[in-house]
Amino acid sequence: MISQNIKAVKFVVVVVVLSSVFVSGDAAVRCIESEREALLTFKNGLIDNYTFGVLSLWQSNECCEWYGIKCSNITGHVTTLQLRGFEFHELQGELRSSLVELHHLNSLDLRGIDFRGIRIPEFIGSMKQLQHLSLSSCNFSGSISPQLGNLTDLRSLCLSENDFGGTPIPEFIGSMKQLQQLSLMDCYLTGTIPTQLGNLTNLHTLDLSWNSLSSISLLLNGSVWESIKILDLSYNNLSGSIPGLRAFPSLTELSLSRNNFTGSIPISICQLSKLQFLYLSYNSLEGSVPPSIGQLSKLQILDLSYNSLEGSVPPSIGQLSKLQILDLSYNSLEGSVPPSIGQLSELQSLYLSYNSMEGIISESHFIKLDKLKTLDLSFNSLLMLDFAPDWSPPFQLGNIYLAGCNVGPFPKWIQTQMNLPYLDLGGANIKDEVPRWLSNLSSSLEYLYLSNNQISGTIPNLSSMSFQYMDLSYNQFSGHIPPFPVNASIIVLSGNMLSGSISSICKTRQESLRYLDLSNNHLEGEVPSCWEKMPNLYILNLSNNSFSGEIPLTLGYLHDLTMLQMHGNNLSGDLPSSLRLCQGLALIDVGGNKLKGEIPTWIGQLYGMLFLNLRGNKLYGSIPPEICDLTYIQVLDLSLNNLSWIIPDCFNNFSVLSGEDELLSARQYENIFGKTFLSYRTTIFGSGYSSFQWKGKEYEYWDNLALLKLIDFSSNRLSGNIPKSFSTMRGLRSLNLSGNSLTGYIIPDIGNMEVLDSLDLSHNQLSGKIPTSLGEINTLSFLDLSNNSLSGKIPTSTQLQSFSALSYAENDGLCGDPLPVCPEDSLRPSTTDPRENMNENDGNIFPFMQEVGISMGFGFIFGFWGVIGSFILKKSWRIAFFNLLDAAGDWFYVRIVVFVSKWR
Repeated sequence: MISQNIKAVKFVVVVVVLSSVFVSGDAAVRCIESEREALLTFKNGLIDNYTFGVLSLWQSNECCEWYGIKCSNITGHVTTLQLRGFEFHELQGELRSSLVELHHLNSLDLRGIDFRGIRIPEFIGSMKQLQHLSLSSCNFSGSISPQLGNLTDLRSLCLSENDFGGTPIPEFIGSMKQLQQLSLMDCYLTGTIPTQLGNLTNLHTLDLSWNSLSSISLLLNGSVWESIKILDLSYNNLSGSIPGLRAFPSLTELSLSRNNFTGSIPISICQLSKLQFLYLSYNSLEGSVPPSIGQLSKLQILDLSYNSLEGSVPPSIGQLSKLQILDLSYNSLEGSVPPSIGQLSELQSLYLSYNSMEGIISESHFIKLDKLKTLDLSFNSLLMLDFAPDWSPPFQLGNIYLAGCNVGPFPKWIQTQMNLPYLDLGGANIKDEVPRWLSNLSSSLEYLYLSNNQISGTIPNLSSMSFQYMDLSYNQFSGHIPPFPVNASIIVLSGNMLSGSISSICKTRQESLRYLDLSNNHLEGEVPSCWEKMPNLYILNLSNNSFSGEIPLTLGYLHDLTMLQMHGNNLSGDLPSSLRLCQGLALIDVGGNKLKGEIPTWIGQLYGMLFLNLRGNKLYGSIPPEICDLTYIQVLDLSLNNLSWIIPDCFNNFSVLSGEDELLSARQYENIFGKTFLSYRTTIFGSGYSSFQWKGKEYEYWDNLALLKLIDFSSNRLSGNIPKSFSTMRGLRSLNLSGNSLTGYIIPDIGNMEVLDSLDLSHNQLSGKIPTSLGEINTLSFLDLSNNSLSGKIPTSTQLQSFSALSYAENDGLCGDPLPVCPEDSLRPSTTDPRENMNENDGNIFPFMQEVGISMGFGFIFGFWGVIGSFILKKSWRIAFFNLLDAAGDWFYVRIVVFVSKWR
């Protein structure tokens, strides 16, 4: 009996096990037909731009095996739909309502699919079984659909990176009491954070970053957010002081970066004992770093950069034993670096740059920093590094930033760093010879910046290094150009004393080289003709050397060439026609050479040209009208040549100088110089762009080049009238036509050039009056109209009378302030009542002067007619008077004759 019972039990167990295996195995491969049809309908609304077609995998009958689909192992129902379009929106189309047929779907993730700017469909709100919903970066617009408030079982909601039209956070979200994770990052939300979010008692992640929220009242409503561990409110418009944060006792991560917070760092932050990550960067926080910061014993990242913090770094920083990243850069911190930092045994990155710290950095600051990978002390000008010559640091750094400090001699300890990709010692006050071991540095070194020091000697052979960026500019290097590293992308050797030929650059092919700057040296000889070996070069600067000969034709092989700078050499010949093949050229500066010939007409085919400088050469002929095809030109300098004939009247084509394409010009400027170069710092371009005449003086430009809007045709032999189309250049800031033979009038509409800062029309043959519109240019700060034939009165205006008489000198017909008064003004009777100029104590003077004037009038009348009347009435008096005149005349005549006779 017992054995039979045992057999029965065994049978039941086997049946149950086989049944469970059968059910689970069958469910793993079989889906429900109605749900399969719903998924196919959803698929048909999408366009698949993936290379291998993700949706093309949705073909078999077993939908539970499709990409992005998960089903229940027990029931076979679809529980998860995770289909992503990622950052390039490989999937796009419409969001079809067939998804509501998936009654057991609890996780829906469609992030990155482009739904083409529609609102979130209302049917999503009927899928009440959803626990996880992610619709981030789906190109939704409008406002957040209120129907989402029906999803009361949601655990996580992510709607980030959409455009909800500047709407506030909807209050219904506060009813989703099961929410554990809420992400509304980059949703273009505005207004305040609603207090209803305080109802989300299970929330552990709240991400509202990258919006335009302006109030933080959520944190002031008295609620205690016991469950929140991650709070991210960065990249908003939150302002005022950071409120107390005692309501968040469980916080492990707090990010308030990129807001407008002011005031000091609240002490309550230092009482968040569980905090591991603290980001307060890019605000306007003041005061000092709280000494109690050392209480955050679990802190791993502390980022207080880009604020206005003052005072010294508290020694309690050394108590943060788990700290991995410390960033206090871009503040106003003073004092010395506390040696307690050397106790941070877990520290990997130390950023103290751009402060006002002082004192000595020694070995004691790095005692236990054996895990340090990044050291940034740059731009603390009073900070001095003092290490023993034989010091062997405990760390192996990957990035060293010591620019703008006082490093002293070349630091020998750097040669111990065996895995060093980035070394920046620019402007570090190094006065030393270049060390021989520089060529033996880490083979992984990619970025080497030694600019603006006093390093002397010859540059070692670095061709075997793996440099991508090498900047040795503005030192005292001498000798010849060294061989370039094969993989180099940027090489800057400007501002040294390098000499000799550069023909050695033709020995190897430089496929990666994109920027080569050899300017401001003593290089000589001909410019080599091997540029086909640098096919990807797009910036070439050979300015201010002693190169001679012609500009090589092989520059035409550089199809990506954007900037060509050869200013200040002894180059001769014509501008090579092969440059027309460089359609990307936006800057040509060959000024200050001995080029001859005419300005080529093909120059107008370089439609992207922004800066053209042919100044100070021997060019002749006329200005070709094709030059007006340079629509986006900002700087056009043809001065100091032998150009003749008339100026073409076509300057209305210059859309940037007319002010129409200001933004386009700025975008092109960024494209030319590249974010890669500008992201480092502008000192890489310290040699300047080129020289221009501005307000009568010579200047070199680089930093403000994008703002420069200049036309200079001065010191040529141009004739004819000033073109009327000049008045259309409303964005022009400097116009110089001086030293030519221009005739006619100054154009009447010159006042339309409303932002003109400098105008020089001197030394021409201009005639007529100064237009009254010239006085309407309020921005004008330099004016020279001297040495012309201008006439008439200088128009009365605040602006024109502010210049000295030298601005109008040598114009014989000009008059009026600041020149002498015009004749018609001096003859015009005064209309001023003399009583207006009397003082209060002179009230009786005017009646008295009236009486004196009347008396003088009567005295003159009686005296004059008393004498004349007597002569008329008395004949004997008349005869006696004229006899007396005759006698006096005879006496004077005799005296003069006698005097002349004696003198002879």
